[in-house]
Amino acid sequence: MEVPPEEFKLPFFKENGFERKFCPHCKNYYWTQDHRRENCGDSPCVPYSFIGNSPMNRRYTVKEMREKFLSFFELRGHKRIAPYPVIARWRDDLMVTIASIVDFQPYVTEGILPPPANPLVISQPCLRFEDIDLVGKTAGRHLTIFEMGGHHAFNYKDEPQIYWKDETVRYHHELLTRDLGVPSEAVTYKEGLWSGGGNAGFDLEGCVNGLEISTLVFMMFRIAGAKFEPMPIQVVDTGYGIERWTWLSQGSPSAFHAIYGNLLSEALEWVNLETLDEETMVKITHYLKPQSLGARNLKHLSEITKIDGPLLSSYLESLESVYAALDHTKSLVFILSEGVIPSNVREGYLARLLYRRAFRLMRRGGVEDKLHELIEGQIRLWGNDFPQLVKMKDEIMESVEAEGGKYRETLRRGSEMVKRMVKSKKGGLTKDHLIDFYDSHGLTPEDVKEAAHEIGVEVPVPEDFYTLVARRHMNIERQVIDEEMANLSNKVETMERTETLFYSDPYLIEFEDKVVSVIDDEYVILKATAFFAEAGGQISDRGWIIKNLEKFPVTDVKAVNGVILHKVEKAGKLKPGDRVKGLVDWVRRTALMRSHTATHIILGAARRVVGEHAWQAGAQKGVERSRLDINHFRRLSIEQIESIERLANQIVMEGRAVTCKFMPRNEAEAEYGFRLYQGGVVPGREIRVVNIADWDVEACGGTHVRNTSEIGLIKITDTERVQDGVERIIFAVGPYAFDEVQKRDRILGKTAEILGVQRDHITKAVQEMVNEVKSTRQKLTVAMRRLARLDAEALLNRSKKMNDLNIIICVLEEESNFLIEIVNELVKQTDKVVAVLGSKIEPKVIVKSGEEAVSEGIHAGRLASEVAELIGGRGGGDHRFGQAGGGDPKKLEKETERVLMIIQSMLKDP
Repeated sequence: MEVPPEEFKLPFFKENGFERKFCPHCKNYYWTQDHRRENCGDSPCVPYSFIGNSPMNRRYTVKEMREKFLSFFELRGHKRIAPYPVIARWRDDLMVTIASIVDFQPYVTEGILPPPANPLVISQPCLRFEDIDLVGKTAGRHLTIFEMGGHHAFNYKDEPQIYWKDETVRYHHELLTRDLGVPSEAVTYKEGLWSGGGNAGFDLEGCVNGLEISTLVFMMFRIAGAKFEPMPIQVVDTGYGIERWTWLSQGSPSAFHAIYGNLLSEALEWVNLETLDEETMVKITHYLKPQSLGARNLKHLSEITKIDGPLLSSYLESLESVYAALDHTKSLVFILSEGVIPSNVREGYLARLLYRRAFRLMRRGGVEDKLHELIEGQIRLWGNDFPQLVKMKDEIMESVEAEGGKYRETLRRGSEMVKRMVKSKKGGLTKDHLIDFYDSHGLTPEDVKEAAHEIGVEVPVPEDFYTLVARRHMNIERQVIDEEMANLSNKVETMERTETLFYSDPYLIEFEDKVVSVIDDEYVILKATAFFAEAGGQISDRGWIIKNLEKFPVTDVKAVNGVILHKVEKAGKLKPGDRVKGLVDWVRRTALMRSHTATHIILGAARRVVGEHAWQAGAQKGVERSRLDINHFRRLSIEQIESIERLANQIVMEGRAVTCKFMPRNEAEAEYGFRLYQGGVVPGREIRVVNIADWDVEACGGTHVRNTSEIGLIKITDTERVQDGVERIIFAVGPYAFDEVQKRDRILGKTAEILGVQRDHITKAVQEMVNEVKSTRQKLTVAMRRLARLDAEALLNRSKKMNDLNIIICVLEEESNFLIEIVNELVKQTDKVVAVLGSKIEPKVIVKSGEEAVSEGIHAGRLASEVAELIGGRGGGDHRFGQAGGGDPKKLEKETERVLMIIQSMLKDP
């Protein structure tokens, strides 16, 4: 969509002599006071001219520039708002906060909820991964994490306008020129269209001396597929790049110098990177192309810097690696501080990507052991401004230690796998192969390249690799609606929402109402119902609908667009208008209420035991058993499980109040924060908040007890690792927990009876038994080896000779494990042996060839395969060891000559 010529004919521009001109380089229109200007003022249309020559009246740090921005707008009637998290847990369409306006989409921007203030100002940390491969290569123009200074005004159609385009540009220009001293003629405003988070609007990009520093968006469209529709309100959505404003103020060689200061100097020392003089650094920064990776004219740069070409190339690679590692570790600590665990899914995938790429970048300089020190440095640098980093420091460092261990283990195991894969791919490795190595095995393309290089194969690394994988994993999959639900949705589209009696009184189990509709002789719709429909991991109620004393079993309950459908046996016998009675299965309902409240209690306990990162990753509330999945970077220990269980039962015994109430979304978020969304995003203007007093608060649509004392016993029955970074806690509640305790008690009693000891002595008795078994096994192993040695000597004495090799083919009354001991003893006694031993006890044949036999051409695996064909089984193996399974090994006795012929053929054709 092109910007209409009249869109930005603002009074401000007219009053101050701005002219609308066309940039021949980027083909965009822009506004300028300099009538001789022939470009838009943004790179790459014009080179940076602020490096070493800042147009501002003083140098600012990031902290100072942030405060300058916020206080400027506070003085002009804007309320300062605290930044939102970088993980957009309130959005179901975005993983991360990409702009300050994301904080207020979609409910505020759609006019559904009021903004927290109007107008407001915020400095919002944001994450973007679409240019991750460019980070470090463009001197700081591209970052994965940055602060977006946003001043926002929300203009409603029927209310007086707060302010719009003209005032927005005036504010920007005043701050930039009057307060910060930038010459007015140096500022250009480039026209464009910005979209993000589901909305769009025409914008002006503020540029100074080659650097775009701000985007002033006038949001007026809702994005609906490929169409732009008008929004109900007009939103001023500005993005001041706080780091870029800081960079402009310092005129430093890169944005990284302005952002990180001493931390950058420290990192450069680690890699022994000499600090060049400012003039040379300025030349290097001009050389770093702002918009693309592109081919670089190193020869030209070498000439103007007077640095040898190879040395310069190495210097640039090291410098860019340090820049990118600084950026990535900052992003990582912000993400981890919000409870994300590095993993293979969603936000965890991004955290892992950042860690492993930072590791590789540090490894280029041989300082990967400094990575965790750099991460700690980021916490120190930003902790005062963002206290959450300090609060979560221990958990952040624990998480990166765990991830570092996993990555090192991946590298240890992965090298040989890569080499095998490279050898098997005649046409070389493609980009898809590299993506599979990363997504399936956790190996970066640099890891693959390194392993392949060891066997003389060169693997090119795509320049956009990390951008590609990040983009693929940031696409949030929409939930697929099955055919039945889609069909039901169409049929209830015009119906009124069902009144939910189970929310107003979860203890109501008997009610009367009338039938509104019967769908497909299967689903009954009532005007109001006490039957809970499956939602939020809680299965539905069951029970009966009663008409004239006839009971119709309710086997399932679904909610479709606010209409509750009861799946009823023989539903065709019920008609619209019938007066009926509903009877909820109370035993099932109470079990589900207890389980659901217990889930919240266990989650609160897990958070207190393992840390704030223990976010809910999934849950299923059942009658007899329930499960809760939590984020955690390692397996739960027995001590942690016991602590969680003890804490949970303590909360039950304390009899804490459980309250459920509907609240406006914005009020709930303001009061309780975004930890509300443990079970994912809850749609709607209002959300139902379940509060266990001073323990846990969540947005939840399930049924709950009124007091924790109603739950009874909570018993954790098991835990398991369902995926990397996610622990599953399986538990029982109430009478089912008591049943579990009794079952375990019976097992203990039976075990004590078998061992012939008191229950208190079971552990000691079992340990003694285990020690005895170990001792017996050791003695048995020694005895087996002695026997195997004797059998091996006997077999060698009876062996046949072929080309100076000892050939042994026989079937023994032994298990395959003992046959393996024998063949191992044979090759210890001589390298000149080929053994083919069959078992009369199990369908196995063991084949072994000594070093000398292998050098003569014998391949034990191929021999095992051919022997398997003779006996009716299958086999294989490597040069030295093979085995065949299935068939009848006794046939070996009749097939000895054919086996000898096979061996002979191998010797003839090595």
